[in-house]
Amino acid sequence: MKRLGPELKMPDLKNVKVPGFLSDLYQDLADRRLLPLVALILVAIVATPFLLGEPEPEASPPVVSPGGSAGVARASSLTVVEAQPGLRDYRKRLGRRSPTDPFKQRYTGAPANGGLPEQSTSSSTSTSGGEAGSVSPGTSSPSEPVEPAPTSPPPSDDSVDPGELRLFTFAADVRISSTRTTADGKKEKSEPEVRREVVPPAALPSAKAQVVTFMGISPKTRKPLFLVSDDVEAIFGEPKCLSGSESCQLLEVDTQIPTTFVYEPTGTRYKINVLKVEPVFKGRYDG
Repeated sequence: MKRLGPELKMPDLKNVKVPGFLSDLYQDLADRRLLPLVALILVAIVATPFLLGEPEPEASPPVVSPGGSAGVARASSLTVVEAQPGLRDYRKRLGRRSPTDPFKQRYTGAPANGGLPEQSTSSSTSTSGGEAGSVSPGTSSPSEPVEPAPTSPPPSDDSVDPGELRLFTFAADVRISSTRTTADGKKEKSEPEVRREVVPPAALPSAKAQVVTFMGISPKTRKPLFLVSDDVEAIFGEPKCLSGSESCQLLEVDTQIPTTFVYEPTGTRYKINVLKVEPVFKGRYDG
């Protein structure tokens, strides 16, 4: 019997050559005992679509009401209408408001208690015959004349005129107390004295016993500065010496921290405490 077509032959599997990387991969998986795991992963990949593809639940038949076909007819009569959102008609939104004339005065007088100015209200008298002088709805009555605002009082002596130059300086409130030793060895303490608005340069505690001179404040630290007299023998406290080699000549002190100075001519100790420093008006510049 003669065959039609080419003759089919079985391939020789013994002579089929496997690529090198596949054989190496197979040998590595076999050595590490990972072939079962790889087989399990392949089976899971193939079986996943079948396991997840569950059949859809069948729709339950509609429940018929005891009324029979009446419930079905009532349900079939319902229709779905497409929603068409939009803005309402402005006549409906603004129907409760009455139009006003923007060119007429509505507010008279000054604001009350920091709020809006008082709005003038108009009273209307409605009559059946429409008497003269009645105001119809939607119109406003003529506004009352606005009183002129009170003028400001004339400037006082302390007010600043345009172009005027005023001079200020830093004054200090200073508390001073002293302790002196008498001839019999007793110590006498004086009552603390507070001096207000000491303007630099000022000798402290007095011009006769000029222990220090108040020189104002430091431009960098804003702390009080004291020029120390050569008759001061010793200084106690927490001041900062800004100038002087053997004896300090310029001191920078802190407010509310007292500094004690030993005055050599009388042997008296003076405790000086700067309470505060603030700018004060000194005068006008008449250039």
